[in-house]
Amino acid sequence: MLNGKRQIITQHNKLANKDRNGRAGIKEHSGSVGSGLPPSPSWAPYKYLRQSNQVSLLKFLASYSTSTSTTMQILIVILLMGLLLASAAPFSSSQSDSGVNVWPKPRNFSWPQPQAHLLSPNFAITSPANHKYLSSAVKRYHQLLLSEHHRPLVNPSSSVRINTSAPPLLTLSLTVADLAAPLHHGVDESYTLTIPITGGAANLWAQTAWGAMRGLETLSQLVWGDPSLVAVGVYVWDSPLFGHRGVMLDTSRNFYGVEDILRTIEAMSANKLNVFHWHITDSHSFPLLLPSEPDLASKGSYGSAMQYSPADVTKIVEFGLEHAVRVVPEIDAPGHTGSWAEAYPEIVTCANMFWWPDGVDWADRLASEPGTGHLNPLNPKTYQVLKNVIHDVSTLFPEPFFHAGADEIIPGCWKADPTIQSFLSKGGTLSELLDLFVNSTFPYIVSLNRTVVYWEDVLLDDNVKVQATTLPPEHTILQTWNNGHNNTKRIVSSGYRVIVSSSEFYYLDCGHGDFLGNDSLYDQQTGSDTGNGGSWCGPFKTWQTIYNYDITYGLTEDEAKLVLGGEVALWSEQADPTVLDARIWPRTSALAESLWSGNRDAMGMKRYAEATDRLNEWRSRIVARGVRAEPIQPLWCIRNPGMCNTVNSFG
Repeated sequence: MLNGKRQIITQHNKLANKDRNGRAGIKEHSGSVGSGLPPSPSWAPYKYLRQSNQVSLLKFLASYSTSTSTTMQILIVILLMGLLLASAAPFSSSQSDSGVNVWPKPRNFSWPQPQAHLLSPNFAITSPANHKYLSSAVKRYHQLLLSEHHRPLVNPSSSVRINTSAPPLLTLSLTVADLAAPLHHGVDESYTLTIPITGGAANLWAQTAWGAMRGLETLSQLVWGDPSLVAVGVYVWDSPLFGHRGVMLDTSRNFYGVEDILRTIEAMSANKLNVFHWHITDSHSFPLLLPSEPDLASKGSYGSAMQYSPADVTKIVEFGLEHAVRVVPEIDAPGHTGSWAEAYPEIVTCANMFWWPDGVDWADRLASEPGTGHLNPLNPKTYQVLKNVIHDVSTLFPEPFFHAGADEIIPGCWKADPTIQSFLSKGGTLSELLDLFVNSTFPYIVSLNRTVVYWEDVLLDDNVKVQATTLPPEHTILQTWNNGHNNTKRIVSSGYRVIVSSSEFYYLDCGHGDFLGNDSLYDQQTGSDTGNGGSWCGPFKTWQTIYNYDITYGLTEDEAKLVLGGEVALWSEQADPTVLDARIWPRTSALAESLWSGNRDAMGMKRYAEATDRLNEWRSRIVARGVRAEPIQPLWCIRNPGMCNTVNSFG
């Protein structure tokens, strides 16, 4: 979890006098300086907070800024910032009151006198020159700021004083303290944005390039209209509550093209999400073309048009870096590996068998859904193939997290294999088999400088699990998906870091029935909802359900520190590119805000009611940006404030 600490800049950048790259409106300077606060006390935030109850003291302190030494000026800024950040009220001004919104809502946002000036058609951004991903982002946002011309659902003119005769906003000066910080878990994503009430020049300070990208997104959401208007007199300090904020997408059950994945990553970045968890392979298909094991994809994919080449992976990973989104690969094993049998039938147990044979008890099924197959831990060739896969995937994905799956070991599948039957007949157990598998693969993954992520089953399953001593917490992260807060508590109380993906709250595929072709459960005439309409994890998870979930509920302060964050998950039994955007958005925007700035207001009350209008506006903006997000209300609701609420309780 990021602590949001900031320090005073101790040096100044020397800006380039001209655009070295010949790009209109984008000026780059060399290097980075200091850290995340403004380089000049003349930009002290008191100028933008005249309605604060601190204003008298601020003016008193600020009176020294023109007559004292640089050292004293720096101390004044420290004191000013400490006073302002210690007082929540000046930073809790409601965005929704003005009709101009930032999603996710910033941690500290002040706009005490809502005003807007024109954004100059010659608006320019000055930024560091020696960071290729930041340079790409600056170019992208510069174009967006000048061309988006967003039309809010509710016209802000009734609550925002628009002054088109005032000086327009001409420039944004972007300063980054640490350009070398890699995009890894825990990187500082904080930023400070000031847009002076006098127009002219805005300033964005960030500790890292990745925080700068978050600030650029915030600025883009403060611009609207045609000609473009920009909010002025704004001060923002922002930093996420959780360092891991993600989306998991299953590309095995149904295939998604590269452009679908890139569009998802772009929308994630706009929502300040930072982890694309790519569940690449499963029993249904193996779409990843690997140099050392090409037959896995050539034989195990849905066809040559439904494969990801190394060049595709590079494109996705680089696109993620350009948008401050990490790409975490998952190669699920030893379960969920039926597709491997097309290339290596000898290493896969119960492959291509009917998932739940006639007359067999559920406990003895071969899989929990159609698509059988587990890797055989007793076959030495299993590890030859698997180590080639792990090596290639680690080479293709520079991300330090490697998700190794290990969920849903189905006893019946392993028991169907003769060699495993012999092992069990001699007193061996299925848990010993899993322990053998993990001990044969976990050290190799760690040797590649990776932290291993497993689904919680590897340690918490009722029937097949490893001993805790097999998984040292310093190299292991567990992802929870069952039993809500209870399993989160079990994991962190054992000393493990955890990523929360509770199926009761964060599974986006739930509530759409099931995909069995002859399920008699649907032959009903009474309209009852037996079995949630066939969906094992129904009902549908609404955005409010996602928004209100508190992933550290019931934990001690020390336990809560082990919660890295959360992910929504879209399993693709009944999803493909035609429904991708609507299944993910805007429900995932709800996750984005709850993990970035929380789901409570300054008084500690849940703010889902206040968030509704803001989410309507945000959904409208991302739709205009090309994301086919589903609506959450009729348009009538946002144009008739309060009329779609209730003043009574439903129970």
